[in-house]
Amino acid sequence: MKNKKLLLYLPDGVGLRNFVFTNFINHAQNAGFEVEVWNSTPLLEKELRVKTHQVPKAKLSWMTDLRKAAYIDAQLNEFTKRFKNQIYQTYKFTTKANNLKALLKQVLKQLISRKINSLKDLRDLKKEIIGAEKKTNYFQACQTQLLEIKPDLVFCTNQRPVSATAPIEAAKELGIPTASFIFSWDNLPKATMIIEPDYYLVWSKFMKNELLLYYPYIQKNSVFITGTPQFEAHRNIALLQDKVSFYLENNMDLSKTYICFSGDDVTTSPDDQDYLRDVCEAVTNINQTGKMNLGVIFRPSPVDHSGRYDKVLKDYKKIIAYIPPKWKQQGDTWDTVVPTREDIALQVNTIFHSDLIINIASSMVFDFASMDKPCLYINYLSKTPRLKNWHPQKIYNFIHFQSMPDKDAVIWLTSKEEMEDKILEGLTNPKPYVEKAQNWFGIINQQPAQEASKRIAKALNEIID
Repeated sequence: MKNKKLLLYLPDGVGLRNFVFTNFINHAQNAGFEVEVWNSTPLLEKELRVKTHQVPKAKLSWMTDLRKAAYIDAQLNEFTKRFKNQIYQTYKFTTKANNLKALLKQVLKQLISRKINSLKDLRDLKKEIIGAEKKTNYFQACQTQLLEIKPDLVFCTNQRPVSATAPIEAAKELGIPTASFIFSWDNLPKATMIIEPDYYLVWSKFMKNELLLYYPYIQKNSVFITGTPQFEAHRNIALLQDKVSFYLENNMDLSKTYICFSGDDVTTSPDDQDYLRDVCEAVTNINQTGKMNLGVIFRPSPVDHSGRYDKVLKDYKKIIAYIPPKWKQQGDTWDTVVPTREDIALQVNTIFHSDLIINIASSMVFDFASMDKPCLYINYLSKTPRLKNWHPQKIYNFIHFQSMPDKDAVIWLTSKEEMEDKILEGLTNPKPYVEKAQNWFGIINQQPAQEASKRIAKALNEIID
């Protein structure tokens, strides 16, 4: 019997970590699929390790980006009105108009979004986006290529890029089933559902309920709960390095126990460098009292190349092990920074060789909970804030944090002064926090986490059976 052909569509680098650098392709092949990649990333076929087709060069309709921006704003307005919650307005992303063209775009976006007064209006605007894309040469080129490839199913690795509209619609018009994975736990409240495939694969029952709540036109039987491959590697013991080799490779002190500070991007945490300094000061004080001998692994955000941590790294070079993610810059913008296979192992070992993690609002809480380690969330204002009206609490007010079933799923750092005690609490009494974090993880992501790829392959099989 001939294998069914799965066309794994990578509209950008976001899907690499989940679907190329995991065991997903192997699981799909074991499930009876012939897997080929439809590739919009800079990676070559030898790096993707399966037969690859380059997606035609995307040239969108001239109004598409503008309509997309208006659509997102209009959705957030509709969510605000429907759920009577102003938090949705904080998801809006505005940039300063530095020229007449940018100013005109902002005005047009506002004019379009303000005309949207109902779910029907939103559907009509989405139809305009899709209709315009179906008139492009890009759409025609995608159809031509799909006729040559002859896939049984097109699976898009994330739902956000507007450039994925034409490829998905081209497949649908040819009668090829389409599915998309919802990439991140915070995507749906942020109104980042741009493409409209036939089927959706989500992290959990919680996310399925969110999807159906925000988009009532989606049918229940078109949504599959699979979990995300994002956390699978944490159970792969083959990736683990022994302590001596990892410490020596990263210039770490074998006599120290390490905690991890994971950085955020500048927008999420403009004062992150101050928090890293606070952590280092607390660790220094703990070491001086002789209570413990600690070091700090610093893993910055892969998209942060600001240099804002340089002074802290210099001042605390004796206790900080700087271990940046192994991502590659493939272009000039933040979304052209792509992960590598090597970073999967690096992240796993960073977690394995750290006893806890400190950050602002990161999903790394789940990565560490996967290895039975606690997370400390920072929730106090820096003594030298760089932005007016900013506080970490703004992030914790976001909708996706409503999934937290117990506030003690993390240890809260509500002042610099309590940092030492809270770090020691996490190191000496991790169990109650870890258990609650794992409970939260079970709400966010289908368990067992290490079987997500297998469940995704099974769901894709069900779609075309």
